[in-house]
Amino acid sequence: MHAVEISSFGPPQVLRLCERAQPVAGVGEVLIRVSASGVNRPDVLQRKGHYAPPPGASDLPGLEVAGVVQGGDTQAMARVGLCVGDRVCALVSGGGYAEWCVAPVEQCLPVPDGLSDTEAASLPETFFTVWSNVFDLGRLQRGETLLVQGGGSGIGVTAIQLARSAGATVIVTAGSDEKCAACVALGAHHAINYNTQDFAAEVQRITGGKGADVVLDMVAGSYVAREIECLAEDGRLVIIAVQGGVRSEFNAGLVLRRRLTLTGSTLRPRSVAFKGAIARALREHVWPLLVSGAVRPVIHSTFAAADAAQAHALMESNRHTGKIVLTW
Repeated sequence: MHAVEISSFGPPQVLRLCERAQPVAGVGEVLIRVSASGVNRPDVLQRKGHYAPPPGASDLPGLEVAGVVQGGDTQAMARVGLCVGDRVCALVSGGGYAEWCVAPVEQCLPVPDGLSDTEAASLPETFFTVWSNVFDLGRLQRGETLLVQGGGSGIGVTAIQLARSAGATVIVTAGSDEKCAACVALGAHHAINYNTQDFAAEVQRITGGKGADVVLDMVAGSYVAREIECLAEDGRLVIIAVQGGVRSEFNAGLVLRRRLTLTGSTLRPRSVAFKGAIARALREHVWPLLVSGAVRPVIHSTFAAADAAQAHALMESNRHTGKIVLTW
């Protein structure tokens, strides 16, 4: 099969089209003929040598795919209602940049009616991440306020739509007025240009001094102190990436007085059972929204798989709003 491999750690140009042996589905797995592969920030980190695959995972990058089931563990497939020939999208721990990919049956979801494989490939990584962190860890409730850092990212556009559908008020930050406008068009109630405005002061202004109930943070570093300042009483800060650095200094007194919760997670190394539980929750609560059109994929650009280097260059430029997808 054709695949895209990381020939050495470095810039986007180290990605190259290659030939690899077709993978074989093991116990509890399905084999998928891939039509499209999502591109995500962890792929960039892996390419640079900063995010190694978990033990046993493919060394090929790629954490989400969409395509057609070609075979696999028939008993496991039957337990989740999968059949050969079904169109699915799947969350994987690696190996997504390839014409064929194996995935745990529990991490597969049907392609929602009305969506293309390209659209479906943009769903798993961000939808699994947002559900797990905003709704499970962050415990976002109807009527609460969510602050999303990086509203124009794949995570951001997903969080905007899911939180809005859940009845929350959504505030986002973005790096340009154009991105802010795009976030509002997707359903954000307020958008803050972090290059021209102080997001902590703006959140306090927008909420009348109450603050945000949940913050979804992909920056960390110096942002943590400012996020704690703009959290409401009993607020929850959920960190899912550390693009701004791993070290933070903040006012611990505010954490005590406001009864704040600071937490975070990484999804890739979690167990199949953990991810399977998220998949079941998504199928029950979110997939109907995708079918109805209340929530939709947001794809900025697609690239032929052979042009994966261009896709990574675009992601690193931060000029995109929404997802980037490779097609086979």
